[in-house]
Order: sequence, then structure tokens, then C-alpha cells
Amino acid sequence: MAAVDTTRPATRTAQPLPQILARSVERVPTGWTSWVTTTDHKKIGIMYLVLTFAFFLLGGVEALLMRVQLAVPENSFLDPSTYNALFTMHGTTMVFLFVVPILAGFGNYVVPLMIGARDMAFPKLNALSFWLLAAGGLVFYASLFFNPVEVGWFAYAPLSTGAYSPSGGVDAWIFLIHLTGISSLVGAINFYATITNMRAPGMGWGRLPLFVWTILVYSILLILALPVLAGAATLLLTDRHFGTAFFDPSQGGDALLWQHLFWFFGHPEVYIMVLPAFGIISEVLPVFARKPIFGYKAIAAATVVIAFLGLLVWAHHMFATPSPDVVLAFFMISSFLISVPTGVKIFNWVATLWRGTIEFKTPLLFGVGFISLFLVGGITGVFLAVFPVNWQLTDTYFVVAHFHYVLVGGSVFAIFAGIYYWFPKITGRMLSESIGRWSFAIMYVGFTVTFLVQHSAGMEGMPRRVYEYPDVGNLALWNMISTIGSFMLGIGVLVTVWNVTRSLKKGAHAGPDPWKANTLEWFTESPPPANNFDTVPRIRSVEPMKDIRRQVERQSPVEAPRPQPAPEHTVTA
Repeated sequence: MAAVDTTRPATRTAQPLPQILARSVERVPTGWTSWVTTTDHKKIGIMYLVLTFAFFLLGGVEALLMRVQLAVPENSFLDPSTYNALFTMHGTTMVFLFVVPILAGFGNYVVPLMIGARDMAFPKLNALSFWLLAAGGLVFYASLFFNPVEVGWFAYAPLSTGAYSPSGGVDAWIFLIHLTGISSLVGAINFYATITNMRAPGMGWGRLPLFVWTILVYSILLILALPVLAGAATLLLTDRHFGTAFFDPSQGGDALLWQHLFWFFGHPEVYIMVLPAFGIISEVLPVFARKPIFGYKAIAAATVVIAFLGLLVWAHHMFATPSPDVVLAFFMISSFLISVPTGVKIFNWVATLWRGTIEFKTPLLFGVGFISLFLVGGITGVFLAVFPVNWQLTDTYFVVAHFHYVLVGGSVFAIFAGIYYWFPKITGRMLSESIGRWSFAIMYVGFTVTFLVQHSAGMEGMPRRVYEYPDVGNLALWNMISTIGSFMLGIGVLVTVWNVTRSLKKGAHAGPDPWKANTLEWFTESPPPANNFDTVPRIRSVEPMKDIRRQVERQSPVEAPRPQPAPEHTVTA
């Protein structure tokens, strides 16, 4: 038997326990790398909010440049090509890079907290959806250094085909559609999986917060509508570079096919942008009215009905196209029907405020402003749904006014309500109420001055999508008023930017529940810890925070009465 060589070192040497533990603990990124590599839904939500609001400011600057051009008749401030590029980039930015993704940002931050989850169902996919959005915006705006796109945010064919737009700007627009589309589709699947599978104990469908309801329906609409737009953009790409002719009538294609495909996505997109705004309003109003939401089940059901009908009314954007009257009548009636569940929501919001103990905080002001402005947009939408009326108004500034009353007076005012409502939860600081009220007042007046007169301009024949107009009638007056109002609106937005910047350092500390709110995100600290909750309470109603406060009050010991001093005239032994 061979002798064992005891001079050879052992293959494994004993090491101190602290060294072993140090190697086994994963190094946690800090500083900016912690944001770039994060999969935490809260950090991703904040990045969504910051990036999309930056795009909002950029799109606002583009709008102001267009309003300067339109301030006076036959202006030469911008040439036609630059104006068309600004028009396209403004619309594309506001729809694809601001309203839809900023609502996803609110959803990313708030939905897991509202349902008692510790993160989204697929954290890495959540991070992917954000970086795809950032890549889409980067690719789109990189076209500024080459050939900006000039075909409108709707990219109507055959104008957007290679024969009419050979520059690469349209290709950048197509890549934007694909990148942001995949981002939204991945995010929608993630929201759906999170909401359906990760709710707190006791949170059935009848106890789901209304904002979560709207994010769920928003996700379903994205899953149904985005593949159609992706297919249309792919067909357009092959028309431009691979010799196909899906949309070119001169080669046997059909330009109306693009409109049908685009607006089959485009009209659900309106409700994709509006329904989560409805959810924000449904959370804000009962908190500051100090009473439960009126008609919870009716509002939740109306959300689903609006989404269903929204898939059936796309061709009311095409009333001016050569379509049979029976088709136009069908889409007209469908458009009328969608006003019913919307009216139910507005009635329930007003009933929530009725005889409530109202606290006029800034989130409520933006919420009430939303209701009043969106109502005007809804009424003008009913006018435009009558196709003989639409024939007269479709290419005028009446449609511009209607569209902005729905999406700015609607979605943007609700987004600002959400910023002022959830800022304390996100940062642990309160925004200034006085500055917030000034911001609301300037924005509300500025918006009304900008867009109300555009109805009159449209009725007088002011055409949309033009960079200049003749000095006839009152068009010069209406446009000058509109331009002045647009700068007021911009100043109001900047006041909120200043409020946010100032309050990040100087704002009062919020505490976990500064509003005495109703939903579960206010159960945890402000800002929430990495794991969101140490314990998740069982949900027993649609207002779990009220239940928790009542339970705490019942369990608090009753303070014993203090002994009273003996009267002065009493003689003691």
C-alpha cells in the first residue's frame, strides 16, 4: 500500500466565516447604477413618470412653436416643412410617448401597493418595457438630425409610402411604433398577470380599487389593439422598402386599408388614454369628499362597457371617406351608445361630491376641472358622431378643439390630479398647496382660452393641419386668443414643475397617510420600503384603510378619567 504524502497542501483550506459570508452576499448596486439595473416596480414607475413628463414638456414646446406660427394670418415664422415636422412630432410625442406610458408609470408604482403585492408579476419584463419605451423615443427624435417625419402622427397612406415620403423620417416613426408597441404590450401582460394573481387576501373583484379596474381594462385593450397597429406598420414598412403595394392605389393597393387598421387601434387608444384617467378621478374624489364613491359597481361596469364599445366605433374617424351610408349609420349609433356608460361615470362622480364634506385640496381641484372639461369634450363628440354634421366639421378646428378637450382637459388634468395625490406617497414630501392652486387656476384658464375659441374658428371654416391661413372673418382674432391661452397653459405647467422641484427638498414631511385615504397603498410608509409591506392585512371592503383605522380605534384603550380636585369648601379629616 502506497504511503500518503502529507506534504501536499489540502485541496480545501478552512477560511474565516466572515470571508465566506462576504462572498455569499450579493453586492447591491448604489447610485445611478441602482436605477439603471433596477427591477423594483417603484423605481421603474418613477423613471416612467420622469421620462414621460420630459417628453410632455418637449411636446408642449412643439405646440407653442406651432401656435406662434398661427398667431397671425400668413405668418412666415415657420416654413411648411418645419411646421409639418412639428405637427407630426407633437402628436406622436403626446400620444405614444406621454399619455399612454405615463399612465403605465402610475400603474407601475401604485397598482402593486393597491393590491397588497410586493412587486409586479414579472419584474425583469417590467424593466424591459421601460427601456423599450426609452429606446423608441430616442430612435424617433434621432430623426431630427437626418430627415424629420412630416406625415402627421397618423401617417396616412399613401402619403407615408416610399413614393411620397422617401426620407427616413417615416422609418423612424415605424420603429417608434414597434418599440413602444412591444413596450406597452409587455407591460399590459404584466399588469394583467399581476392584478389577476397577486391580490391581497380578501380582495375579490368586488373590492378591487377603481384605479386598478381601469388599469386592468387598459391592459386588455392594449393586448387587443396593439397587434393591429404593429401589423399595419409592418405592411407600411414593406411598402416602403420591399416592393409591396398594400396601401398604394396606383399599384392596386387601398389607402382606406391603412385608415381601417390604424383607427381600429386609434379609437381604443382614446380609451386607453382616458380610462386610467377615469380611475385616478374615482380614487381622488371620494377621499376629498369624505364619503364613499357613489355607485362603485356601476363605475366598474361602465369601465368594461366603454372598453367593449370602444372597439366598435373606429370608423367614426372615417365619416368623410367614401363608405356606404349603412356603415356610417352603424358607427354613428355605436358612437351614441358609448356616451351612456360615460354619462353614468360623470353622474356618479357628481353624486360622490354631492353633500360631501369637501376639502378643496389641489388633487380635488384638478379632478373637478377634469369633469367640467371632459364633459364639454364629450358633448362636442356627440355632435361629431352625427355623420352629416361631421362632413361639415371634420377638417376644421372644431375637431382640434374636441380632441384636446378630451385628451388635455381629460387625461392631462387627471394626470396632474394623480401627481398631486400620489406625490406624498412617492417622495414622502407634500407639494405646496398654494402653488398647486395657482398652477391649477392658470392651467384651467389657459386651456379654456386656448381651445374654447377653436370651436368658433372651426365653425367659421378655419382648416386644421395648415401652417397658414387667410385674414378672413374673425380667424385672426380667434387664433391670437388661442396662442395667448397656449402660453398661459404652458406657464401653469411650469408652475407645477417648480412646485415639484421645490418640494423634493423643502416640502413638509407627509407621513404614511396624509390624506386619510381609502386604499391600501397608504397603509405603508412614504416612500414605501423595498418590500412594500411587512404584513398585508386581510381586505374586508373596497375601503380597506377606513377599516384599518376603525379597527385601531376600537383596539385603543379608553383613557381613564383623571381624578378631579376636591372643591375648596370641602373639609377632609
